Amino acid sequence: MIEFLCIAVACGIFLMLWKSRLNYLALPKLPVTTAAPPPDLTIVIPARNEAHQIARAVKSFPGLPVVVVNDASTDETTTAALAAGAKVINAPPLPPNAKGKPNACAAGAALATTKWLLFVDADTWFEPNFAASLVNYAEANSLQMVTAFLKQECLSIAEKTLLPYAFGLYFTGVSARSVNRQGSGASLANGQCLLFLRSAYEQIGGHLAVIESVIEDVAMAQQAKKHNLPLRVMRGEHLGRVRMYDGAPAIWRGFQKNSFRFLQVNPIGGLQVVLSSILLTSWAPLIILGLRDYPTLNNPALLITPTPVWLLFITPFLTLLPWYAGWGVLFAPFAIYFFQLIALNGMLTTLTRRKTDWKGRGV
Repeated sequence: MIEFLCIAVACGIFLMLWKSRLNYLALPKLPVTTAAPPPDLTIVIPARNEAHQIARAVKSFPGLPVVVVNDASTDETTTAALAAGAKVINAPPLPPNAKGKPNACAAGAALATTKWLLFVDADTWFEPNFAASLVNYAEANSLQMVTAFLKQECLSIAEKTLLPYAFGLYFTGVSARSVNRQGSGASLANGQCLLFLRSAYEQIGGHLAVIESVIEDVAMAQQAKKHNLPLRVMRGEHLGRVRMYDGAPAIWRGFQKNSFRFLQVNPIGGLQVVLSSILLTSWAPLIILGLRDYPTLNNPALLITPTPVWLLFITPFLTLLPWYAGWGVLFAPFAIYFFQLIALNGMLTTLTRRKTDWKGRGV
């Protein structure tokens, strides 16, 4: 019985993570252009206590108007943004139940008069030809919304261990074909990089329409789908980077506020993520049970015998390797169980309506 379960779980893990990688790679890759930066584009960057990195984001867009919306920062965000060449405004007071990021994005968009709006986060940075590549692609394909996933810059051990697993798990619930098809109910967006035709942005109500959402990017994609906007979810890791979290505490808080809410707004995708998580967390218990049942455990020949237990043992390492692309995959078992704790905590936080402290504000 244990051998059968080992084979079944190994196959389940392989299929889900194989599907996950294919889902990601099926997103179209943003073509690179050498054209001049588009003149009819405004960059909007919401920023709360980002003095240490806001200049890098602003300087990613030389020659383009950049609006930094200071969201009640208590550090030198405004000074750093101004020195980097951005225009800085203060976000308006938060209405009841509103969230800081969509409120700030809406304020920045209200100032823009350009044809295109590009929303990026303060922890992102881009190649000089990124903006031109993105807008040219949108115009060439008659798109009104484009969002791109960026390369995850992982510096700490916690980031290198946890974030590749998190994204591998996340894409088990994504259908690249569905999210890029008009008329499909599947929605996906990356709030670190959101390009809108301004008239389309205003048509769907902009960020004000999702001002109470913690995962405002997916909510914006849902609004775009409801209005049947032509859109595209892409890969832009060759032209843009992001450092989402700077250590384990930030990872814990970040996914605590997002993980269970993703399941709520995308039940079908969320259930696939839950199933994948269950399969992966059954990994160690089944290995322990399987090895305990072997009377020949002390036989060295067991180590070179292709038994179901050893098949199960190697499956997560092999299937997660494309996400880690290095030695960090050896820490995948730790990520599997640590992330399960994050997910459970996120579920309890959401169900009990407790708030997560994020940059000094409860969300």
